[in-house]
Amino acid sequence: MGLKSYKPRSASLRFTTLSDFEGVSKKRPERKLRKIKKSKAGRNAHGRITVRHRGGGHKKFLRAVDFRRHDKLDIPAKVQAIEYDPNRSARLALLAYADGEKRYILAPNGLVPGMTVVAGAKAEPETGNALPLSVIPPGMPIHAIELVPGGGAKLARSAGMVARIAARDDVYAQIRLPSGEIRKVAV
Repeated sequence: MGLKSYKPRSASLRFTTLSDFEGVSKKRPERKLRKIKKSKAGRNAHGRITVRHRGGGHKKFLRAVDFRRHDKLDIPAKVQAIEYDPNRSARLALLAYADGEKRYILAPNGLVPGMTVVAGAKAEPETGNALPLSVIPPGMPIHAIELVPGGGAKLARSAGMVARIAARDDVYAQIRLPSGEIRKVAV
């Protein structure tokens, strides 16, 4: 995912950088993995405006992103496409598992269509594979980190966010987050 910078032809274009959408699929999102996101438009449960100047914009579909991948351990999946998601800064990768199921995951940098990814402790520490913190070598860039094993990804989920394992023992791993904070996470 690269950035496109503009020449300062006007005051609003000066310092403007936007995504160049290179490598993003032009196909429509998978129908079974999306649903309509209802716009709140600054209104509360009674329908009254509680936050002004909200609303409008393009209709967005929510994508069902798999932040766990625990029920697909050791099942290889082929990356079919890298897709745009209007609800987050990161791109999504559409995976087709060997058992026929399709799911979205957060696409790490370097993941391209045609690659094969797998989740589990026996997987190699490569781009796109999901592994427990106990088998990832220290210093390797990681993202979509679970605070509790089996709890789903909570840390480093935004585009370009990378954490690294600073230290590890039998119970905990110390992870250096993109903010510089070092956080203790159960292995």
